Amino acid sequence: MTVQYIHRVASGSALMSFYLLKRWRGSVYKVVWKDLIVYLVLYYTISFVYRFALWEEGRRNFERLVIHCSRTQSVLPVSFVLGFYVSLVVGRWWETYRSLPWPDNTAILLATHLAGQGVGREERRAVLRYVVLTITLTLATISPEVLAVYPSFEVMVKKGFLTEEEARLLDKHKEESEQQVAWVPIVWACQIVQRARQAGRIATNLGQKALTDEMLNLRVSCGRLLGFNSHNIPLVYVQVVTLAVYSFFLISVIGGQFIDTTKGYETHTIDLYVPFFAILQLVFYLGWLKVAEALINPFGDDDHDFEFLSMIERHRKMVEMLGDSAANDLPFLDPLSKEDADSSAPTMHTSVPIVAPTVCPVICKMIETQPASAGGRIVQETTPLITTSKAEPPLLPNIRHISPYS
Repeated sequence: MTVQYIHRVASGSALMSFYLLKRWRGSVYKVVWKDLIVYLVLYYTISFVYRFALWEEGRRNFERLVIHCSRTQSVLPVSFVLGFYVSLVVGRWWETYRSLPWPDNTAILLATHLAGQGVGREERRAVLRYVVLTITLTLATISPEVLAVYPSFEVMVKKGFLTEEEARLLDKHKEESEQQVAWVPIVWACQIVQRARQAGRIATNLGQKALTDEMLNLRVSCGRLLGFNSHNIPLVYVQVVTLAVYSFFLISVIGGQFIDTTKGYETHTIDLYVPFFAILQLVFYLGWLKVAEALINPFGDDDHDFEFLSMIERHRKMVEMLGDSAANDLPFLDPLSKEDADSSAPTMHTSVPIVAPTVCPVICKMIETQPASAGGRIVQETTPLITTSKAEPPLLPNIRHISPYS
């Protein structure tokens, strides 16, 4: 689960950094403390053997080994390899976040172009349920946490995502094609939009196109999530970085030892019992590596993973609000008073420009012959050139997949 702390550091202060450092959940201490304990146990075991168990010849051989490991440790390009790897993983994690599907735009477009009660309301709710179902099926494919809550179509029927007939159809498609069936609800939703346009409940082709494009864009986002889940960073790169970091600290267990300062070694002029700088190196490098390990697959239940279960519940509530309640509860617009209407009405002097007869004498003659009302507005006396008749739209067959949200 993602650790939230932005609201606590909204205002910069001198103690803000200390507040972040004392957090445990999601902190660097939580991810490195086990490795740090292993490192310190090995370090102090070797140090105890060197100081109290070796004879003089063995101490001289160990001191030469410490000097050699210290030189070798400084040659390893750990910071370069690890920094490039972490930047790659963080960039991939951010692109994964940007690919998360959100049904809000679809709900708003449906409330705009497919408004009203009755059949239109049932169509709108069915389309939004199919959109949320597509998102849920996609997340159940990539996230073990979501799969544990929604393991089968039967469970989704009980949760209200599906009807029994829809579950039977999805099972049929899955058995016949052996492919991902998350796109089938999008097909159903697009067909409902098409039927609503043919029946006249969606007024324009542009409205239908906007709805279809938005649902297809949502399908593309779900497809990108599936792609991030199936196409990983090359395993050899992950192995190289992991081996480089842990090899560095295995060498550091010996190369970081403090040896006898009376021997006159140039690189060892001080003797300490606590390896402060080696501990800092371990915290920095291992913390860096653990962050990459947590972000390389953000579909689990780690501290830095996405909260898919709460996201699904949020989507259900949001589409129900935008597609149903907000679509029918429009605020009342107060009409203008007579004084405001007269003051805002166009006049002959402000709204109708005088056109020179040489440009269009017919239009000028029509303007001059139009009578004006008391407020200065032109009164249209001519009959319209084109007459329209409002025909009843064809009836849409009843939708069998009624939304279970009600």
